[in-house]
Amino acid sequence: MPEAPHLLVEDKGAILIATLNRPEKLNALTGQTMALFEEALHRFRDTPSLKVMLIRATGRYFCSGADLRDRSGEPAEPARSGVAIREKHRLGLHGMHRIYDEMEHLEKPVVVAHQGPCVGGGLEMSLSCDFRLAAKSASYAFPEGKMGVLPASNGVSRLARIIGTHWTRYLIMANLPADADRAYVMGLVHEVFADETFEQDVMRFCEHLAEQHGEQMGTAKLAIELAHDVGLAQARQVERLANSALMLNPQYLAGIERYISSIGDKKKGD
Repeated sequence: MPEAPHLLVEDKGAILIATLNRPEKLNALTGQTMALFEEALHRFRDTPSLKVMLIRATGRYFCSGADLRDRSGEPAEPARSGVAIREKHRLGLHGMHRIYDEMEHLEKPVVVAHQGPCVGGGLEMSLSCDFRLAAKSASYAFPEGKMGVLPASNGVSRLARIIGTHWTRYLIMANLPADADRAYVMGLVHEVFADETFEQDVMRFCEHLAEQHGEQMGTAKLAIELAHDVGLAQARQVERLANSALMLNPQYLAGIERYISSIGDKKKGD
């Protein structure tokens, strides 16, 4: 019997849903997983009717990390020098760095929903998402420290950017796990939902995002990253530059005129 696809992809209205589908292997990431995921990501990016991408998983784990037994697409000989290891992280690992960069750069929201433990490479993928939602039974950890190395595909760079150095030390240096409630305190996840209603709560959140103004969200995604990287004075320039484009949008101009007119109508009726 052939193995089921490692990733299932479906559309639900304006939401593209990508589901990790190796529950018997705790959804460990393989070359097939990443190839299918990149294909889905590009379709999401290039299809105007798709407004939100949701990443979720089947089984008791969201993801246990990269499948270390999967050598597909990797060199036969392991890297034996510092340069080779650094290049493997940049260009290998089933294209993870390239894919995570694309998730961060595309101007649509990407949501990830953790119904269970999210570990190692699964957490690194999640750090490139715009919104992280947790079920009460979710938990988070980087096991790389037990092997004497660092998570190097977002596990330091993006993690420290999101939760700061204080909590990054807790997860990486102290090598301690975090349950969903602690992850919320850290700022690692945006919401913690009850297990019993998790799927409905996640879909409600995604449907809300799909109703938002696409141009505003895309511009906001870029502006937030830029504002984080520059000083306060330049961050204000980013705001001004972004709004100078948004406020010329015909939809905005028509909407603001309707709003102002409605205020006038209310005053006349008083």
